[in-house]
Amino acid sequence: MKKTRVLTGITTSGTPHLGNYVGAIRPAIEDSRKENVESFFFLADYHSIIKTRDPIRVHQSTREIAATWLALGLDVDRVTFYRQSDIPEITELCWILNCMTAKGLMNRAHAYKAAVQQNIDDEEADPDKGITMGLFSYPVLMAADILMFNAHKVPVGRDQIQHLEMARDIAARMNHHYKVKFALPEAVVDENTAVLNGLDGRKMSKSYDNVIPLFAPEKKLRKLIMKIKTNCLEPGEPKDPDTCTLFQIFSAFAAPSEIEEKRQQYYNGAGWGELKQTLFEYLNEQLQGPRERYDALMEDPQYVETILKAGAEKARAEAKPFLQKIRHGIGIRPIE
Repeated sequence: MKKTRVLTGITTSGTPHLGNYVGAIRPAIEDSRKENVESFFFLADYHSIIKTRDPIRVHQSTREIAATWLALGLDVDRVTFYRQSDIPEITELCWILNCMTAKGLMNRAHAYKAAVQQNIDDEEADPDKGITMGLFSYPVLMAADILMFNAHKVPVGRDQIQHLEMARDIAARMNHHYKVKFALPEAVVDENTAVLNGLDGRKMSKSYDNVIPLFAPEKKLRKLIMKIKTNCLEPGEPKDPDTCTLFQIFSAFAAPSEIEEKRQQYYNGAGWGELKQTLFEYLNEQLQGPRERYDALMEDPQYVETILKAGAEKARAEAKPFLQKIRHGIGIRPIE
């Protein structure tokens, strides 16, 4: 049976939170268990330094994210799980792709255009002030990540669709000019992917500082849940579950029958304190096992490093010969 290659990158710039788990980690791990899927998961540490200038944060995030995926049951014997910076073939391929990528294509990238527009709005004399080449050429590195392993499908948010289209354009140009036979990747946007709100009612995001870390210790988890914004309705007054962050988070973890039972509690006028406490108890029970595994992995960094190094060897076993074919195709080969 021919397998579909699915590649997922995780930027190492923060601590995984409930929204990351529900929106990306859980569905990715579930998909990786399908017989017709060949999954590649990588820690995108080179991508993280585009915006993050804190080396301690990048290093700690790499450790936390790797431990998180392992604690949640990622089968590293079944998938290819590696750190981007451990695959030098990716950065070499990035340079090759840069040499075939039109600057005009990069000028149209949303992130670059937004940064230029911000400078214009701020009335800066130079519209490119503060914009690094990392930000400008980010889509090329993303293309190298994808094309290095000829991924067929790449799960992304809507804001990343343009980058997948650029990767296809770059791959097609390389295929036409050098006959390197890159697969043309497809963006996968799951409209049913759950998006959780954070403490303030906005989308849970580290940019808003409103997140609930996935493996927060028990006391901190309770404290954060108690801080979730609610309205002023008193106990006994019926409440609308569909506009409530507490209900949304509960629904992302609970079974259908539990969700309907919880919905009835809202209609019956349950108090906010009670609803917050029961959410804490439910999440704490659900996350207890993975949290214990996560804590053990965080205490054993050498084991995590060993897993990543083994994943890198597995990835490079494919990347090295493929890059040699690309080198040969572009004319970089021994003189004979």
